[in-house]
Amino acid sequence: MVFLKTDDEIELLRKSNLLVAQTLGEIAKVVRPGVTTGELDRIAEEFIRDNGAVPTFKGFPNPYGSPFPASICTSVNEQVVHGIPGNIVLKDGDIVSVDCGTYLNGFCGDSAYTFCVGEVDEEVRRLLRTTKEALYLGIENAVPGKRLGDIGYAIQQYCESNSYGVVREFVGHGIGKEMHEEPQVPNYGRRGYGMTLKKGLCIAIEPMITLGNRQIVMEDDGWSVRTRDRKCAAHFEHTIAVTNGKADILSSFDFIEDVLGDNAI
Repeated sequence: MVFLKTDDEIELLRKSNLLVAQTLGEIAKVVRPGVTTGELDRIAEEFIRDNGAVPTFKGFPNPYGSPFPASICTSVNEQVVHGIPGNIVLKDGDIVSVDCGTYLNGFCGDSAYTFCVGEVDEEVRRLLRTTKEALYLGIENAVPGKRLGDIGYAIQQYCESNSYGVVREFVGHGIGKEMHEEPQVPNYGRRGYGMTLKKGLCIAIEPMITLGNRQIVMEDDGWSVRTRDRKCAAHFEHTIAVTNGKADILSSFDFIEDVLGDNAI
């Protein structure tokens, strides 16, 4: 069932998502060669709890194995999504997608950003730029009267026209009192197909785009997903509300990009 949100509920969602944005801003301050993904997780969890919220990822159930053990997902290089923070030391030239979720005042926030670690090859930086640009192209289509397929089509066409792969097995989603609600929001599709978008629909749009082909593999930990060809993948995500006129972006990259300055993607 799809739950349309009231204006008051959207404002509560905004607060949760701005906390996610601030948390990612804290992460941006410490992403550098020599830092472990476990350290990023510790910083994120402490910041989220200090601000009166709960990290929604921690303990999230897995139908195929153990619950997720951390507060953020840290997916390095060829990892697409759901990388588990731990003893992985970030190296110069790496990229790391940090996906973060919070639960505050009864509503969820969810956003992701792929960071460069030190000096990253231009080929990989271009993948990141294209993925982020595709996210905003998808958001431009999140308006009343359009359909879910219009969002996916915009993302897919832009990325595939740049010779990148578009992951099919993992998609965006509705969001509200639960982190994952209906509908699913694919990053591929046909214009004019799928559910009609209505005012009050709140969704997380999250392109997962690969430098090589789109085939993926699930790692033995039951969570981490990587590219089959081990080429890099990028992941950017915003939570948005469908409103009259253009989409209302409830999350933000501003805190990240204020930290990164000229080094932002």
